[in-house]
Amino acid sequence: MEKMYAPWRMDYIKSEKKDGCIFCKNSVRCDDLIVLEGETAFVMMNRYPYISGHLMIIPFRHVSQMEDLLPEEKREIFDLQAMCVKVLKEALKPDGFNIGMNLGKAAGAGVDDHIHVHIVPRWSGDTNFMSVVSDVRVIPEDIHKTCTFLQPFFKKYCREV
Repeated sequence: MEKMYAPWRMDYIKSEKKDGCIFCKNSVRCDDLIVLEGETAFVMMNRYPYISGHLMIIPFRHVSQMEDLLPEEKREIFDLQAMCVKVLKEALKPDGFNIGMNLGKAAGAGVDDHIHVHIVPRWSGDTNFMSVVSDVRVIPEDIHKTCTFLQPFFKKYCREV
């Protein structure tokens, strides 16, 4: 049997688990992973990324259905998607992107009661043998390091808006 060491997981395993929505500001949200706060929505790193630079755009309001989003939330979420693509293109130089939502548990939503959009940068060949053979995804950089690296790019583009 092969072993994979992930010592950073121990902090999570030992930590006290709080009740509440992981995306709501006054609940259990991971503020240390937020790269930008807008008027109605914010951008944060995905704590369990598909690949380095995996971002999420989340409305501040706790809402689970697209049709329940207010017009201003829809506009800002779409504008933030464009900004995320611009930032990631400049900062990480990916070959492409996957952008989307998983609406409902049946669609693969890990958090189905607070809508969010995934922005996943992709590189040709980023799926290697580990995913195919071992059902393991290798993330080459610590998420907090990626977050710190991306923040100045978001600040730059916020000034341009």
